[in-house]
Amino acid sequence: MLDLDAFERNLAQMQQAADKAGVQLRPHAKAHKCPEIALAQIARGAAGICCQKVSEAPPFVQAGVTDIHISNEIAGAPKAALLARLARHARMSVCVDDARQVAALAQAAAQAGSTIGVFVEIDVGQGRCGVADAPGALRLVQSIAAHKQLAFRGLQAYHGGIQHVRDYAARRQAAADAAARTAAIVAELAEAGVACATVTGGGSGSVEFDLKSGVYTEIQPGSYVFMDADYGRNDYSGALRFEHSLFIATTVMSVAAATQPSPRVVLDAGLKSMAVDSGLPLVWGANGQDRALAYVAANDEHGIVEPLPGTSAADLPDLGSQVLLVPGHCDPTLNLYDEIVGVRGQSVACLWPVSARGLSR
Repeated sequence: MLDLDAFERNLAQMQQAADKAGVQLRPHAKAHKCPEIALAQIARGAAGICCQKVSEAPPFVQAGVTDIHISNEIAGAPKAALLARLARHARMSVCVDDARQVAALAQAAAQAGSTIGVFVEIDVGQGRCGVADAPGALRLVQSIAAHKQLAFRGLQAYHGGIQHVRDYAARRQAAADAAARTAAIVAELAEAGVACATVTGGGSGSVEFDLKSGVYTEIQPGSYVFMDADYGRNDYSGALRFEHSLFIATTVMSVAAATQPSPRVVLDAGLKSMAVDSGLPLVWGANGQDRALAYVAANDEHGIVEPLPGTSAADLPDLGSQVLLVPGHCDPTLNLYDEIVGVRGQSVACLWPVSARGLSR
C-alpha cells in the first residue's frame, strides 16, 4: 500500500534538491519496478531511470521511458543482445569493468544495428564491481573508443556500503572519501585527454552529501520514494528527510496467545510477504511508528507482534484488526507483489502493476 501524498512529497523533495544543486536526477527503478512510478519521476524532471538488470528494462521501454541506464555489468550473449535490441527504441547505457564486456557489447550492437552507451565503473570503496584506478579506467575507455557501435558516457562511482551508515557524521565522511576517490580518477583521466561528461552514483542514504560534493553530475537514488524501515534507522541531521510511504496492510489472524504470560498476537504477513534481510518491519500507527507494539518474529505466513516493554497486553490489536507495517527493505519486498495499491486518506486512488517483478536475469 502506497500513501500517495507522502510519496509525492518524497518525489518533489528529491527533484528540488537535485535541481538546486544543478545535478541530474536518474532514480533507480530497482526500488519499485513500476513504470507508473518511473513516469511520475520523469514528469517531475528526472532525466531517465536506472535498472539493475537488463531484463528489468523492457517493461519501462514499453511504457514509454526513453532513457535507461543499466547500473551494473552484464555477462552473456543473450543479455547483451537484449540490451542491443532495446537500444533501437531507447537511449540505453550499461557499466563495464572488463574489456571482454566491451567486446561483447560491441558485437551485440553491431548485430542489432544500434548504439550502446557505456560507463566505466570504478570501485570507490565497496570492493564489489568496478576498476580500482585511473589506468584501469583509461584502458577501458580506449577499448570503448575502438568500437563505433559504443559511446563512452562517463564513470559510475556508486558505494552501496555507505548508504546505511547510521551516524550522520560518519556517513558524511564515508561519502566524502568516495567522492575524493572519484575526483582523483576523473582528474587523472582528464590529464590523459579523457573528459567524463557524466559521473553518476549516489544513493538515498548519501545523496545529501553527493549533491554537495561537486564531483557527481548525476545521482541515482531509489529507496527515497518509499523510505523503508532500514533507512529509517539512519540519523538524518541534515535538511533532506524523506517520509515512509510504503506499507504492508496486514490482518490479525490469531489472538489465542494474547492473554498468556508473554502476550502476543499473530499477523497474516511473514517471510512470504516482506523481505527481512535488512531487519524486521516497523509497526505503524495513526501518528507514526507505534510506540506500544513491536513485530518480533517472522515465519513463512505468520508474523508475531508483542507489546513493547512498559506497555500492556491491552495495547494489542484484536482479531481481524488491520495492522500497517513499514517493510525493512523495500526493494525485495516490492518484488513479491503484483501491484501497488495507491491510497489518499481512506480511499483507494490507483492500482499500479509492478511490471518488472521477478525480472532479475
